[in-house]
Amino acid sequence: MGLYDAYLSMRHRRSPADPPAHVAVVITERDLLEQGAYDTLEAFLDWAFEFGAERVTVSVSVLDEAVVPTLERELREIETPKPVAVRGPGDTERADAPIQVSIGLGGKHEFAEAVRSLAEEAESGRLDPADIDEADVEDRLVFPDEPDLVIKTGAERLSDFMIWQSVYSELYFTDVNWRDFRKRDYLRAVLDFQDRQRRFGR
Repeated sequence: MGLYDAYLSMRHRRSPADPPAHVAVVITERDLLEQGAYDTLEAFLDWAFEFGAERVTVSVSVLDEAVVPTLERELREIETPKPVAVRGPGDTERADAPIQVSIGLGGKHEFAEAVRSLAEEAESGRLDPADIDEADVEDRLVFPDEPDLVIKTGAERLSDFMIWQSVYSELYFTDVNWRDFRKRDYLRAVLDFQDRQRRFGR
């Protein structure tokens, strides 16, 4: 660890604020085509758990769905510090693992599927429309947990990412591209989170 990384690590340890318990990162399929991209991802997961995260969500934004099977296979083969659940387009099974990987599973699609499921249950009489609340929607999401911190590398846009779940998340944008993302960049994001006053929409 370099001196600057050690300095940032010390600031993190001395901060009175809690680190983010659930960290999410938004990357693209193009990011994963860069040399060393999977090494960066493995390191990112190690950093997240080293600095206090209990859960990590990796969202891979995909333009060409033809690459999804390849991405799914490669992402299942990476070395991870904790169990991983990988979900792609068309998957409806909830992801219940410390590491959650979403490949091209857009937030709009996920939310629409949850609403469609509720409509079908209401139509069949299994659910009273008057009783539907936020918990019913969340119960039908593939990735139901709300990230505390969402990190986006390379550009200030989130793509179609966890629309329901990230409403109260703290967003952190960095100009650093994924291939160049280092431990110090992760620590900067965590320290920025710890310096914020979370208001949860209030």
